[in-house]
Amino acid sequence: MAETYTLYKLIVLYMLDKVDFPLTTSQISEFILDKGYTSYFKLQETLSEMASSHLLDVETTHNRTLYHLTENGEETIHFFHSKLSPAIQKDIDDFLKEKQYDLKEESAVKADYYLNTNHEYEVRCQIVENGFSLIDLKLTVPTEKEAETIAGRWTAQSQEIYSLLLSKLL
Repeated sequence: MAETYTLYKLIVLYMLDKVDFPLTTSQISEFILDKGYTSYFKLQETLSEMASSHLLDVETTHNRTLYHLTENGEETIHFFHSKLSPAIQKDIDDFLKEKQYDLKEESAVKADYYLNTNHEYEVRCQIVENGFSLIDLKLTVPTEKEAETIAGRWTAQSQEIYSLLLSKLL
């Protein structure tokens, strides 16, 4: 049983090592579940264990979780990558190559909200590229429902809003 959990960990570490951006739970799940490696619950258990053992850094917002490879995780995958079969490595490489633009775009757009000291909700909407903010927008709204709506819509409309702002300001 421990050997199969090791395989799941190596798959996740290998995936994160091959990209220069964090991956979401759904992106990791898409590969692992579609290939039939494990169940959603075992994957969640594996990700949680990897975070608690400092192989992954976890960034959580209201609507998703992003996983970053830690230095410890990098060292682990570089030391143990040979334990991952060439066939699995090829499957991961093919998946990442096919979906790279979508994966990167999804992880670059971030939105979160929180209750501020004035008892209003502050929504933070970002587009991040290569670790740098292209836009970092904060909006204050009176209700949590409005904050949730803005955060949810930012993902779908961020590029359009960013382009509109640039066209109006330049």
